[in-house]
Amino acid sequence: QVQLVESGGGLVQPGGSLRLSCAASGSIFSLYDMAWYRQAPGKERELVATITSGGRTDYADSAKGRFTISRDNNKNTVHLQMNALKGEDTAVYYCLGSLPAFGKHYWGQGTQVTVSS
Repeated sequence: QVQLVESGGGLVQPGGSLRLSCAASGSIFSLYDMAWYRQAPGKERELVATITSGGRTDYADSAKGRFTISRDNNKNTVHLQMNALKGEDTAVYYCLGSLPAFGKHYWGQGTQVTVSS
């Protein structure tokens, strides 16, 4: 089992940047596929970005060109660099760790991102 703890959320003005971090416990972090999801008030949780254990990345259309997902297996951490933030990026951002071959999925507790002037 892995425990995930997100950090780095906060209040930022439109056009600003934030860097989210997700710290994972456990010794096999490098084997996990990782992802960032977000959930805005009254909306369903949606996928933002993914990074596989091999480092391949993918992004939702809303994140392409503005967000960058990365991982540091030495520090058991995955990051989401968010630039050019918009009001519609306001949401609780969640980290997900997955071992698809074993049907294992673990969520963090979430971190609030608010984009407002």
